Amino acid sequence: MLRMFLCTLIFASHSVFTLAVHADKQPTIQLFNGKDLSGWHVDVPYRDDHPDAKPTFIVRDHKLVSLGRPNGHLITDAKYANYRLEVEYRFAAKPGNCGVLVHASTPRALYKMFPKSIEVQMNHRHAGDFWCIVEDITVPDMVKRRGPKENWGITEGKARRILNLTDDSEKEVGQWNAMTIECVGGEVKVWVNGDLVNHGNQCTATKGQIALQAEGSEVEFRKLALTPIQKLTD
Repeated sequence: MLRMFLCTLIFASHSVFTLAVHADKQPTIQLFNGKDLSGWHVDVPYRDDHPDAKPTFIVRDHKLVSLGRPNGHLITDAKYANYRLEVEYRFAAKPGNCGVLVHASTPRALYKMFPKSIEVQMNHRHAGDFWCIVEDITVPDMVKRRGPKENWGITEGKARRILNLTDDSEKEVGQWNAMTIECVGGEVKVWVNGDLVNHGNQCTATKGQIALQAEGSEVEFRKLALTPIQKLTD
């Protein structure tokens, strides 16, 4: 008999749905359909006063593209908890900065730009760093990886960056990188191209939206797939 488990997804309507799923047939949700930005919405503060500004996020050649400017975020309409997120991305032309935000909630909570969240960094040669954005997370060797404890914080001017375990996992510019992010309960675990690069716990958020950044660099995404899970991969 096939084993069953329960997984919970929280959708944009704020309704909570619990699904009974066969353990060997977990449903994978394609967050990007390869055609348009259905299921996402854009938050670009510059457009508040410049509604005719060029779009920041587009679909090109079946890829989701963050053009980098004007700065902002592409945010899922739905909220999620307990999942594995598989992302394939590349800096097609030159190295730059971007990030995947998990457990996102209040928009523009930091610097009137960044939603309350935990950022999984994609900045070239720093992929897998955590940045605390009005949420917090704990890792081993906190002082070594975050700096003196008296400087820690989650708002402006505080030590919000938590270094990854290795910065040697990324491929050269123009090549595709695979980033896997698992969020279960208060834990967040990150792999880049198969290498474990970060693992935090005691996260102050356990659910929320997922966001992609526009932070000055063009980045292409060809895969954004979410699978409900009940425990982290060992």
